[in-house]
Parts: sequence; C-alpha cells; structure tokens
Amino acid sequence: MPEPKSLTPEILLHIAQLLNVPMKGLVATIELLDEGGTVPFIARYRKEATGNLDEVQIRSIEEKLAYFRELEDRRELILRTIEEQGKLTDELRARILATFDKSELEDLYLPYKPKRRTKATIAREKGLEPLAQYLWAQEATGVALAEFAASFISAEKGVGTVDEALEGARHIVAEIISENADFRKALRQMMFAEAVIVSSKVEGAVDEQEKFKMYYEYREPVAKIPSHRMLAIRRGETENVLYFNIELEPERPLGYLKSQVLKRPGDWTPQLELAVQDCYKRLLNLSIQSEVRLELKQRADLDAIKVFRENLENLLLSPPAGQIAVLGIDPGIRTGCKIAVVDETGKFLDHSVIYPHQPKNDHAGSSRILKELMTKYQVRAIAIGNGTASRETDSFVREFFKAQSLDHVFSVTVNESGASIYSASDIARQEFPDLDLTVRGAISIARRLQDPLAELVKIDPKSIGVGQYQHDVDQGQLQKSLEAVIESCVNRVGVDLNTASWALLRYVAGISERTALKIVEYRNEHGKFRSRVQVTAVSGIGPKTFEQAAGFLRIRGGENPLDSTAVHPESYPVVEQIAKAQGISIPELIRTPEVLSRVKKEDFSVGVYTLTDILEELKKPGRDPRDKFVAPKFHDEVKEMADVKPGMTLEGVVTNVTKFGAFVDVGVHQDGLVHISELSNRYIKDPSEAVKVGQIVKVAVLNVDLKSKRIALSIKALQEGAPRQGGRPAPAAKPAAAPKPEVRLDDRISALADKWKKR
Repeated sequence: MPEPKSLTPEILLHIAQLLNVPMKGLVATIELLDEGGTVPFIARYRKEATGNLDEVQIRSIEEKLAYFRELEDRRELILRTIEEQGKLTDELRARILATFDKSELEDLYLPYKPKRRTKATIAREKGLEPLAQYLWAQEATGVALAEFAASFISAEKGVGTVDEALEGARHIVAEIISENADFRKALRQMMFAEAVIVSSKVEGAVDEQEKFKMYYEYREPVAKIPSHRMLAIRRGETENVLYFNIELEPERPLGYLKSQVLKRPGDWTPQLELAVQDCYKRLLNLSIQSEVRLELKQRADLDAIKVFRENLENLLLSPPAGQIAVLGIDPGIRTGCKIAVVDETGKFLDHSVIYPHQPKNDHAGSSRILKELMTKYQVRAIAIGNGTASRETDSFVREFFKAQSLDHVFSVTVNESGASIYSASDIARQEFPDLDLTVRGAISIARRLQDPLAELVKIDPKSIGVGQYQHDVDQGQLQKSLEAVIESCVNRVGVDLNTASWALLRYVAGISERTALKIVEYRNEHGKFRSRVQVTAVSGIGPKTFEQAAGFLRIRGGENPLDSTAVHPESYPVVEQIAKAQGISIPELIRTPEVLSRVKKEDFSVGVYTLTDILEELKKPGRDPRDKFVAPKFHDEVKEMADVKPGMTLEGVVTNVTKFGAFVDVGVHQDGLVHISELSNRYIKDPSEAVKVGQIVKVAVLNVDLKSKRIALSIKALQEGAPRQGGRPAPAAKPAAAPKPEVRLDDRISALADKWKKR
C-alpha cells in the first residue's frame, strides 16, 4: 500500500487557517491519521497530541487532507502535461503552484487541455492564427486590417473572402477569451452574486399532487436560494415538471469582458467586440452556467447531507428502554398483527398473530394470546410499529392493560421506518433464516425500543426516513457521511463485546466487517469474552486494531472491572496508581467514586486531558451517554386525520428536521409540519436550533387539509409551556480548551513536507 502523499507547508498553513485549528494539532492529527488512526480513537484517546481537537474538527481535517492530496495529484499531472507541450513558463508554473482551488487549477489548465475539434481549431488549420494574434495584440502596424486580412485568403485552405478570414480569427479570439482563467473566475463570481434562478412549469406536465406548484413561475437570486428550494427545483426538473435557467443580464458580463479585452481603439475594435459577444453567447455563458449549476448542486447536497447527518445522529442516540423483555407488534388489519417476543438481551423467543381489528374483531382471542405470551416471558413493555392500524392497535393494547390491571407494563409506538428493508436483508436472513419477513419486522420493532442504536445499524441509513431530498444528492458522498455518523455514535456509546451483533461491531473503531464476523464466530465457539485482551485471540486483531478498538468495547462482569468502562487499557496503570494513592483496590475505587475528589492531578505524569477523562469515567463507570427513556403520550381520541381539529393541543415525537421546519408524529399515520416560523417565539436561522429528531414536543394544531393530507402545527403557540424533552437535548456549549503548551513545529512540518515523495 503506497504511503500517503505529503502536503507543502503552505497547504498545511492554509488548512489550519481554513479550519481555525492550531498548527500543532493539525500536524499531530495528520500524523495519527496517516499511521492508521481512526477518528473516534484520535478524538477520545489522543487529546494530548491534538490539543483536544474534537471529532468534528478531526473529520474536517481528514476531508481537507483528501481534497488537497487529490489537488496535488492533479497539479502534478497538469504541470507535467504542459511541460511536455513545451508551454510551461515560469509565470504559469507559479500560478499553478499558488492555487488551492480545484476550479482555478482547471481554469489554468484549460488552454493546454486536449480538446475536440472546435471552430477555433478549424480556423487555426486554415492558417488564421496570425490574424487572430493581430486582433488580440491591438497594435498598429501601418497596414489596414482589411488589407492584412486579405492576405489570408486562400482557396486551398478554404478561406474565400476577407469576411471569412475575420470570422475565423474571431473564433480563435473567442476561444482565447473563454479559456482565460481570470475572466472565468470573475464571471463565476458575478453569476453567483447577481444571477437569478428562474423556474417554470413544463408545458403539458402533470403534477398530480401539485408538489411543485410554488415553482411554476418562480424567481430567486442565486446568492440567496436555500438548499431545500434548490433541491426541490432540481427534483421538479428531474420529474419533467419544471425547467430552470440561471439568468444574468448580458450587459454585465459583456461590459466586464470588453473592459478587459479592449485595450486601445483601432480598426480591430469592432472585430473584438463581435468576438466578445460570440464568446459569451456561444462559449462562456453555457460553460459558466454549467459550473454554477454544479456548484449549487454541491452546496445543496452538502446542506441536505448535513441535515440528514444531524437527524440520524439524534435518532441513533435516542434514549433506549434498556434490558427488558419486549413484545413487538407489527400492526395490520386484514392480515392481522404479527407479534414477536425478545428477552432482555434482544434474543428472539416466540411469535404469533392476533386479529383484533376488522374483519375478524377477535378481541377475546387476541387478548388471550397477549396474556399467555406476556406471562410466559415476563414481558415488561410492548412496542407497536407506527404503520397502518398502529393507533387502533395501541387502543386495543391499552384496553387490554386496563382489563388485566397491568400497571407495571407500558406500551410505546415505535417508528418502524426501514423495518421492511431489514426484514428482507441479508442480515435478517442470517439472523432468522427460518422466520417469515413479517415476524422479522416485529422482532426489529421490539429491539428498536430496547436499543435504537443496536438495531438501526443493521439498516441502510438512507432507508430510515430522516433525510431531506436524500435521493437527489450525491449518493456516494451521502453514504460515506452517514457511515461516519454511525461510527461516531457507536463509539460514543460503546459496544458490549459479548452481546453485540456483527452489524454493530463493524462500526467500532478499527474493526472491519470481516473482523466483526470473526469476533462473533469466536464468541459462538469459545463462549463469552472474559477480558478485553482476550479479543486479540481473534484472527485479524493485531496490536493496531486492538489499540483502536479496545476503549470502545465493553465487558460486563469480566475479570477486570475497568473492561466495562471507557478507560483505555493503555491507561490501566494510571488507574492502578490512583487506587494505590488512595490505599484501595480498583474494584473499591469504582464502587466509591467519591474518593476521586481527593486525587491531585499534579501527582501523575499522564497528560491533563487524559487524566481528566479517566477521572470523569471512574465517577460514572460504563455509563450510557444517552438520555433517560421517556414514552410519548398520544391523545386517546385522536387516531386518524379526521380526528385532528384546529385548536387542539397534542403531544408527539419529532420524526424529521429539515431546513424549512420539523415533522411531528402525533399518532395519526400522517406527520404534521411545524414550519420554521412556528418553531419558536425567538428568531432561529435553522430548525435544528429549536428541535431534534426523537424529541417529545407539545404542538398546537393550526390547520388540517384532508385532501392534500397536510397538518400544520405550531410549537410557538404553546411557548409559555415549554415542550417536554424526551429525546436528546441541544448540545451544551463546549468549554474553552486549556492553554496549549508551546512546542517547536519546524521539524515536524519539514518531515511532512519531505516525507512520501512518491506514492
């Protein structure tokens, strides 16, 4: 495997300024990443080296590294190609070496890039290059332009008249103008600053639900259009309902180009003006429009992916109900409600079908089956999928609880998005090869209540339903970004080495899918792991993998009590020193964390960040960072849209947050929308400032449109009564970092610049 490509000190400085990170932390992070370090490991266990950079900063560094290493590869190829053409001047080399932008790099390369046969190419073949250069130079030679142009007339070369010669020369000039990097950059900036997106309905197009009605005749400045509207217009174009253009008054770009091209008046002036007009109309306008379209799409993609990332993170970190036996119900009407029971570890125990709804209305039989299963397996909770007949099923279950006086059992409606995808997946077939798809779905619903994170990692994140125009964005970039979110969440929570599925283990830092499968195989063959170190006996787990993964693996009731905590094995000697200093054993230290207040940090040689993390972990060893589980309470008399009336106050769960508002499940099979203007009585720029996916909120009903299946809700209307928090709270402000010690960077920057000369 080739070693990573080095970056110049100039690029390192540029990245440090771009991301606002100290050079010391940047250099250390690059070294750790290049040595095979994973982002979660570096962020959690190498704080001394990075200066306490967080995971977001480290991922940003990783992304910029990839960008600039690709840019360096491209730069080398371009320099080599131009040099082989014998056209690489010192000035051009300096400009190519100075740019940090891929678009600018390509602009500089454009005149030297192999191209298809153009009008300018044909003109050059006719020998009209000197005439074009005469026009471009704008220097009087004492010979009239018409006379000079006449000298290029040649029947053999296909130039029959002076006008034909001048037209060919203008084509060459137009291409020179269109390939000028400075002109292209200026026009791009002009189009971003002054152009307008104009969308219209395609004549005869059918838009049955009028999804794109607001864009039938729509205008918005390029500089101001938000990502969700840009994505909506693009989707309308994809579905052949809309078409859109980027319009810029031609006087502005033409005026700019003429001011740059026309240096002095002469008989060449009319020809150059025609060349400028031809260049803009035929070459530059379409080309720059395409670049701006692409840039707008990329910006919209990044915004949409960011929304998806935040929603997925909040969903994955939803509070777990915990290790209790759960009965999952996948509701249905005609085909019945499929039932599955799992024990406190998520192990499948039993399944059945009940028919409490039409046409059978078998309440007695359904109640009998529920009672038998709940008694037999000591069920503590019932999880009901939120699909068809969920509210009817929820009502039936509540009546059943009341009739049986089951005050110690609770029921919860669970978001079942993606459950059908899981049921038909390879993972589900491996887990339950002999079960029907519908039973697998009920199992997934039950497990989602126990531990949303452990179950949702088995599903393609794009199928979970918390995205915004997710099918319209770059799918490769989306997948990579979402997998990074899953990795971050899994390692933040930690993974029980003895109960985790391979689907969950594969997201632990340093562990691949193949290694995860081998861990499960080893566990099945040899029984439970007794210590973290024992995992090194698994094929494929060497010292580096163990270093990256160990701190995120948990072993409950193992040989070493520290194996159940987030303390990394490399820091166990530090904990031993702490315990020894207090005159107690490590188990006693864990049982009596109050003694940690007596620890003097200056007595230990370990770094302050590491020691602080160790002490915080020992205060609450192995704690789950997720919030306490709280079940939402839907209105008993609101079961379908027709039951929802303006003025009602309902409780619901935030299911999706977009740039224009938040969707809330109020228990009627159709999420309501809280527009951004109705989220808070204070100004917010982004809905994520007010709500998070999984949060339990109270909403006022503003409007109900049964025909279009739309429910308008408001949180602002109930602002005096703050919404109850059942999901993740908004992140607390990050404390200021401790002062960083001064270190010399010269040697390390030089090492990065000199290292890896070749791949």
